[in-house]
Amino acid sequence: MTTTIPQPPGYPLVGNIADVDPKDGIGSINRLAERYGEIFKLSIFGSDRYFLSSERLVNEACDETRFVKGINANLEQVRNGVGDGLFTAYHGEHNWAVAHRTLVPAFGPIGINNMYDEMYDIATQLVSKWARSDPDQSIHVTDDFTRLTLDSIALCAMDKRFNSFYHDEMHPFVDAMSEFLVESGARSKKTRLEMMLNRGPTQRYEANIALMRSVAQEVIDRRRKTPSEKKDLLNVMLFGKDPKTGERLSDDTIMNNMITFLIAGHETTSGLLSFTTYFLLKNPGALQRAQQQVDNVVGKGPVKFEHMSKLPYIEAVLKESLRLMPTAPAFAVQPKPGTTEPVLLGGEYLVSPNAILLCWLPKSQRDPAVYGEDAEEYRPERMLPDSFAKLPSAAWKPFGNGARGCIGRPFAWQEAILALALVLQNFNLRMADPSYQLKIKQTLTIKPDNFHIKVSLRPGIDPIAIEKRMYGDSGASKDDRHKASAAAVVSGNLKPMTVLYGSNSGTCEGLAQKLASIGSSQGFSATVKSLDFAIDHFPTDQPVIIITASYEGMPPDNAALFTEWLKQSDSSKFKGAKCAVFGCGHRDWVATYQKIPTFFEKELEGKGAHIILSRGETNVAAGTIFDDFDTWSDKLWSALGSRSTGVVEGLEMELSSSSRASHLRYSVQDALIIKNERLTPEGFQPEKRYVEFRLPTGTLYDVGDYLALLPINSLSVVARVLRRFQLPWDATMKLKKGSHSTIPTEVEMSVSTVLASYVELNAAATKKNVQTIASYASDDASDVSSNDAQQSVLDILETDTSLPLPFAVFLSMLPPMRIRQYSISSSPLADSSVVSITFSLAADSDPEMTTHPGVATHYLKSLQAGSTAQISIRKSPASFHPPTDPLTPIIMMCAGTGIAPFRGFVQDRAIKITSAPNKQDLAPAILIIGCRDPKTDKLHAAELDEWEKQGAVKVYYAYSRASDQSDGCKYAQDRLWRERKEVGELFLNNAKAFICGSSALGKGVAETACKMRIEARKEKRGEEIGMEEARKWWEGMRGERYAVDVFD
Repeated sequence: MTTTIPQPPGYPLVGNIADVDPKDGIGSINRLAERYGEIFKLSIFGSDRYFLSSERLVNEACDETRFVKGINANLEQVRNGVGDGLFTAYHGEHNWAVAHRTLVPAFGPIGINNMYDEMYDIATQLVSKWARSDPDQSIHVTDDFTRLTLDSIALCAMDKRFNSFYHDEMHPFVDAMSEFLVESGARSKKTRLEMMLNRGPTQRYEANIALMRSVAQEVIDRRRKTPSEKKDLLNVMLFGKDPKTGERLSDDTIMNNMITFLIAGHETTSGLLSFTTYFLLKNPGALQRAQQQVDNVVGKGPVKFEHMSKLPYIEAVLKESLRLMPTAPAFAVQPKPGTTEPVLLGGEYLVSPNAILLCWLPKSQRDPAVYGEDAEEYRPERMLPDSFAKLPSAAWKPFGNGARGCIGRPFAWQEAILALALVLQNFNLRMADPSYQLKIKQTLTIKPDNFHIKVSLRPGIDPIAIEKRMYGDSGASKDDRHKASAAAVVSGNLKPMTVLYGSNSGTCEGLAQKLASIGSSQGFSATVKSLDFAIDHFPTDQPVIIITASYEGMPPDNAALFTEWLKQSDSSKFKGAKCAVFGCGHRDWVATYQKIPTFFEKELEGKGAHIILSRGETNVAAGTIFDDFDTWSDKLWSALGSRSTGVVEGLEMELSSSSRASHLRYSVQDALIIKNERLTPEGFQPEKRYVEFRLPTGTLYDVGDYLALLPINSLSVVARVLRRFQLPWDATMKLKKGSHSTIPTEVEMSVSTVLASYVELNAAATKKNVQTIASYASDDASDVSSNDAQQSVLDILETDTSLPLPFAVFLSMLPPMRIRQYSISSSPLADSSVVSITFSLAADSDPEMTTHPGVATHYLKSLQAGSTAQISIRKSPASFHPPTDPLTPIIMMCAGTGIAPFRGFVQDRAIKITSAPNKQDLAPAILIIGCRDPKTDKLHAAELDEWEKQGAVKVYYAYSRASDQSDGCKYAQDRLWRERKEVGELFLNNAKAFICGSSALGKGVAETACKMRIEARKEKRGEEIGMEEARKWWEGMRGERYAVDVFD
């Protein structure tokens, strides 16, 4: 019995053209594969294409006794520029066979060995360029890897030097090639009439083809005019003969393959190196291990040809990158010529005898049936030789298949190993934007889009002598020069200090800037950097203050590399260092509270650093971050021999009222508001809302991720500040250089813009703030020291308008504006360009009626459809995503707007069920929801009812104010206890549990789970265990069997 191949509903004539976003083709196909399963069909202008996304189907399609290479619609258009080149030739095309037999020997071991010196020459140019860049300079890594790979293939294969590293702009061939490939893909989706009516793109397309052919012709003419004895690819093409027929390559075939090699020889390898850099920076453990292997095998001397086969972990790193992000994401096959009957695939799917089958590698190479539950994770160890040899034959196919596989694979592999080894040998890397999430730039191949890094030379390496070092002359040690340049140059009698921060939301960075701004009054000139910046450059000649947070026991994004480096480094790197650590954490995360700050202090002390002052800490749930930090920093200054006055100094600035300016901060983009609706009845408190955003092009998200929002203070609060300081709305200001603030310096800015966008106006005043305000009060002024703990600095100042506190001092007391994170409440399978959040308004629903309305939630409420907001997508912990195995049951528990991520979970399941009901067998899912009343805050009820009917979930409610309508269950944990038999059965069947809500919910569920454990042990084993043992059992499964997302 055969199974119907699923297909999205299409439109007349054009078919499924709307199902593939031309700006995000990779993401579109991935989502369709998630929705429809291991095979689905798309029809575009009457042409059918079948996509295979499981290893088992790809493996069958790779059987060369049944299938041959197919030229899909995209490659059909590419033939306009490269004709019957090796990559685009039809099956059985004569010129392909002649060229293939002639050129294969050029890529044999001897040929690749002969290319090494020239390959090394180009790679050292990249290293030299990076060595001369400033450590804080942002490097567009994909552009530089493109320079590397283009120059390498041109020099090694054709003795042509493009000298790309000596020009700011890319060689014109690169732009022409990129536009040619993009337009080839676009033309495959256009009608002839459309191309005739819109001649502009066609004319540009033809011009790009002409430019590529002229570059190739120039190389050919130069060789014919000046013959060379060099045994390179060009000479083989010009003078080689087919060993079977004795034929030489025709001029057209030479031209076609020249362009093919120039395109394929650099485009995919550039993407590979770029993706590998991204994955290593996101996985510090792998980065440290890769760098360590280079150090052990190569040392400090030149990277030699004999090293290429001695770097198995480097190879594993590259293979794992190609597994997750194959730079050529698909290859096409079709049934062998002469096939007349429908072909059976996978024992159940019938395809037509002339069908084009696209082996979709971004999904087949992540098949959980092969790679397990962690198939989506970057783990190079699975690609080490022994493990790699055990993989099924089709589990890793980034170079294509069989006779039509990539002929240049040995060249690309040697080039990638060499380049990565040289980079790791000489540099420490970090992301220019630690919160960067991978975006894809797509032509016919894929690369990271807008990906930037920063690099710093490793200790003992000097930019002046680096070229000699790479060619065997170690040169004089430059450690002293390096240390001198790393030390802060300070004026007067100020002593140097380094403040290092680890921060995702900006809180710890703000504390670091605050500490540095006070430093000058304490006799110190402070340099503020992220923790990752300190890798291999940890100061030992000045105090180092570390301010960092933990995120479920993991370091912040810009401290992850430093954490791994600290683990691996020996004590010699910290001899003489003087350190102090301050940590931010949330006590509800009992098992991981202050884990990273504690680790830093213990590890540094254990490796010989002197701890200036015992670790300080703050529990963000208590709302006393700034007071705790002020108390600790006072002790710090005392320990450093300074005496704090307790009074905050004003920022150095100039005020003006003649112009305006607008500035943005954080890594965010504009997103369009599509929908903003109230979910609860008028008068219900707290008000709950649902907002949908149209994402910027190329922005991707997964179920369970976060949406980060950069809010704006309400105009009513900004107006209060302006009134208090008697400033007009068009007043401007300029901070002087050296001001330690997140507000830009030496730039004239609107005061109202700064107040609205850069600082937290509603933050509670700290004790030090109160002390500073009091210092400006006259003897007969009211006592400002007895303020309410929740009053802001502005609140206090409004109680006594006679206080002569300068605006500059007021501004210096305000913490920087923070990004707020919200759980995403949608699935990208519904619409990948749309993301939604569900939230409660903080404080009173009317910002005019309360002193401290929630800044972000009231800002969100004010946004109307058609307006924009500054957002980004942030990854949630890996544990808080639905299982990749559809046969793993799910248990979800929430209260209030904690339903947000689970709406996305269930929507995702419902779409998979309705899209391909015959293939998407999903394990059971239970959703337990706590809310007040079914008539007031039963959020998304209609959708959940519909999804429950479809079999996507089973929903249970607990109504705190109508428990008689929820079987006596008042809270979610009560419902969990009532349904413990059903839930327990799922848990025994390896279910994964998710909890989202307040800390009270988290504690309530934990207590109930422990009671269930005690009861189950007694019933099934007759054993009596206590609550303490049950709690240890529950905590021991955190992150593995259950995940928690707590908010307050």
